[in-house]
Amino acid sequence: MPMTRSRCGRAWLGALGALLLLVCSTPALAKKRGEDRFLSGIRQLSFEGRRSGEAYFSPDGGKLAFMSEREPGNPFFQVYVLDMGSGDVARVSPGQGKATCPYFQAGTGLLELASTHLDPGAEARAADEYRRRQEGAPRRGAWDYDPAYDIFLFTPEGEVVRRLTDTPGYDAEGAFSPDGSKIVFCSLRDAYPLEGLTPAEREIHEKQPEYFGEIYLMDADGSNQRRLTHWPGYDGGPFFTPDGERIVWRHFSEDGLLADIYTMRLDGTDIRRLTDFASMSWAPFFHPSGDYAIFTSNKLGFDNFELFLVDAAGARDPVQVTFTDGFDGLAAFSPDGRSLVWTSNQTDSGMSQLFLGTWDHQGALEALAASPLRAGGVKRPGPAAPAPSSPVAGLAPAIREADLRQSVAYLADDASGGRLTGTDGILRAGQYIAAAFQQAGLSPAPGLDGYFQPFSFIAGVRQAPANNALQVLDAGAAAGAGEASLARGVDFAPLTFSGNGVAEEEIVFAGYGLVEPSEGGYNSYQGLDVTGKIVLSLRDIPEEVSPERRQELALYAGDRYKAKLAADRGAAGFLLAIGPSSANAGELIRFRESDRTSAIPIPAASVTAAAADGLLTPSGKTLAALQAGLDGGVMDPHAEAPRGSRVRLEVSLERIPGTCRNVLGYLPPSPGVEEIVLVGGHYDHIGTGEGLGSLARAGEEGAIHNGADDNASGTSVVLELAAALGEQARREPDRPRRGLLFAAWSGEELGLVGSSRFTEEPPVPLASIVAYFNFDMVGRLRDNRLIVKAVGSSPAWRGLLERRNVPAGFNLSLLDDPYLPTDLTSLYTSGVPGLDFFTDLHDDYNRPTDDPDTLNYDGMVRVARLGESLVRDALDPSLAMEYVRVQQTSAPSSGMGRRVYTGMVPDFGGGGDVDGMLVSDVRAGGPAEKAGVRGGDIVVEFAGKTIGSLQDYSDALRGAKIGEAVPIVVIRQGERITLNITPEARQQ
Repeated sequence: MPMTRSRCGRAWLGALGALLLLVCSTPALAKKRGEDRFLSGIRQLSFEGRRSGEAYFSPDGGKLAFMSEREPGNPFFQVYVLDMGSGDVARVSPGQGKATCPYFQAGTGLLELASTHLDPGAEARAADEYRRRQEGAPRRGAWDYDPAYDIFLFTPEGEVVRRLTDTPGYDAEGAFSPDGSKIVFCSLRDAYPLEGLTPAEREIHEKQPEYFGEIYLMDADGSNQRRLTHWPGYDGGPFFTPDGERIVWRHFSEDGLLADIYTMRLDGTDIRRLTDFASMSWAPFFHPSGDYAIFTSNKLGFDNFELFLVDAAGARDPVQVTFTDGFDGLAAFSPDGRSLVWTSNQTDSGMSQLFLGTWDHQGALEALAASPLRAGGVKRPGPAAPAPSSPVAGLAPAIREADLRQSVAYLADDASGGRLTGTDGILRAGQYIAAAFQQAGLSPAPGLDGYFQPFSFIAGVRQAPANNALQVLDAGAAAGAGEASLARGVDFAPLTFSGNGVAEEEIVFAGYGLVEPSEGGYNSYQGLDVTGKIVLSLRDIPEEVSPERRQELALYAGDRYKAKLAADRGAAGFLLAIGPSSANAGELIRFRESDRTSAIPIPAASVTAAAADGLLTPSGKTLAALQAGLDGGVMDPHAEAPRGSRVRLEVSLERIPGTCRNVLGYLPPSPGVEEIVLVGGHYDHIGTGEGLGSLARAGEEGAIHNGADDNASGTSVVLELAAALGEQARREPDRPRRGLLFAAWSGEELGLVGSSRFTEEPPVPLASIVAYFNFDMVGRLRDNRLIVKAVGSSPAWRGLLERRNVPAGFNLSLLDDPYLPTDLTSLYTSGVPGLDFFTDLHDDYNRPTDDPDTLNYDGMVRVARLGESLVRDALDPSLAMEYVRVQQTSAPSSGMGRRVYTGMVPDFGGGGDVDGMLVSDVRAGGPAEKAGVRGGDIVVEFAGKTIGSLQDYSDALRGAKIGEAVPIVVIRQGERITLNITPEARQQ
């Protein structure tokens, strides 16, 4: 064998070492044709010296660093650099002792390598090696894990720049990160001093010193050295993955007889096993695309080592690359991925030399895609639980259930932590998506450096320790406040959506601060000039209006919406009070640090009813009297409002910044075509649900919400369409077509943040995007019912859906409204018509139970195939995609509805064919339980309104008054039962 060191494998023991030496000294056997599957133009690259091997390209591909035994007077390997243009070779290592493991640093041209040239016994060791060879004495192996090895930084001319390690016990096998900032290496330092080992460990070390090899990471200057692996058995041969985010290496079993390939994060976590060959699999090296790694294995015979490929997910059976008996291994790709250099003993002498060939990347991708899924899936080593595959999808061009299952399993695995925007879990998911886009043949979107479009967002908010104050400037006038300065957290509290700043002005009372957009509608600001003033408003809506009127006004009663109305009308500040007649009467509005709402341009705060009375003292009015007048219709909503005290409101909030990224993949249009079709869905979810609408039940609080349906299902369909349509574009290069842009959005759960960022800074002109297809929650097809929304956004949709659904066979439910709580709204409001595909809510929605095993994968296949046919239609440049402006009927704010609580848990699946709203459960001690409602009841009437669906119930709930009993009719086991329920105020 050419060299058996830790990057390559392990030091072979006894008879194994003798066998491998025999392999290295016998003539090359007849070649089995098969290398031409991925390699062409194969040629021997090195000829000089006893043997050569293990070469790595410089970052520009112009040089090759390698090891060779060719130095007169030295039997050991030294490191050389070959100029690929001129053929000149220069030694880099000092020439004495041993040298190994060269690797170039990006941006500097320097090399790191391991050397024993400082070992005082180097000359004696060389003499001993010559004696062994003369006597024909067998040796344990070609690599002896010399404890004098340390890692150095060299110039290509052979000058030492810096010594990077100075620890007894073999430091070698180093490799730079892609950006040149870090070095990963192997060390046996933990076995030293040997006197510290137990007798059993000393025995192991004498026979198998590499057993103590572990992976370490350090900065490029040698600082910050830390251990990453902690396994019994040899860990070595590490490299970085092309994106620099993971490390690939091989781990040997404790007895040293088996090895497999693994990857891990840079902190040693998230270990993933790529091979399970029941053989010696080692020397992994990734293709620069990140799609797969090449490695060496004796899977086909104990003394026959061949090269194999494994997809970066480790999800499929490895594919054989070389077919020549003997040794082929230690392969490395050129930076452009077009060449492969490796070590082989298919030479006249039978000793190893370097070989070079042209690499077929596309052929490799196709072979891996066609390879069977690995039996047993991808597993963590040892006793750890099963792990998902690493970030490359390996999706076939055809839409397949197996691919959908694979993608959902990865995205909705616990390791993704619920894919909350800005967390490590969603970055992990984004890497998988980007790898899938790359494998599908998609390019980065124009103007982007890679597949990611980064954006910033608000990850939370907190109050600055100072500079949050509310002071009455006409002191003494605010008798109810007691003092000129009000107490933060007692009398007032900033609102989480407040802008930072100071407002010093007179208070103007603006009633409920409501404005209906329709002509003649409720308008608290009619005839009222609040320019430069601080507006004081009541929360919610008038208490004595009819249920029908409550439903209408509640659409515009959100806290932030009211504050924004005041700011839009020139107010300098905003104060909000809960009136004595409202739910949570007189209390402060709770400040939630988890709130991610964007800021309005003026300072805003909540005040207690008592504090509000004090602020209104100059007017001679009380909040109770003012609210009673508004509620009873005595006071016109736009009557001249009373003036209050002059105050100073200062708010200083720290918005915790977060960053995340959309993932975009692009297929440009045909020459002469400029239009583009966009296909997407959001890949984020709600983490553990805190502050993001979790519907976790008792005992589920704080658990990971995996979001298999919401929206790993839609993301997986998008990936399938990318693979299928990317393949179609390659098959039909001459067919005129519009361009394709695929998008996986983040930040949807925070308020369409990622898709909004896309429309603000699009990588392609928005005017060129003629259609958008959105897939959000498509994994729970039931009763063959598929909901397609936003059909009213273009006259083209109904005809296309009718035509393509004939073979698809869905029971379609078509909705015209394009104003939806999903990413389609961002595109539609920017002038892009679209369709949204949805299989409806269900009982696991926004709960930790939304897991991969709950999905209908056959239904997802059908949805994806319908989507594929529609997108293919839209790609036709002759198809007109006219945009239609639809009148918005949905609310700008949910307002009151969120604060009315009944304690009923709806069956979000819709209850099948149930005409009404099926109650899945009732909360203990809630209004529903008190009223006698039970799980399994079907609500058919609420407060006199007919309930035929969950939406009907939501609408009726907005019209309910907190604390006022209303009739509710339920169907229970076929019997119609009338009960009375008293809605309560939801806790703030």
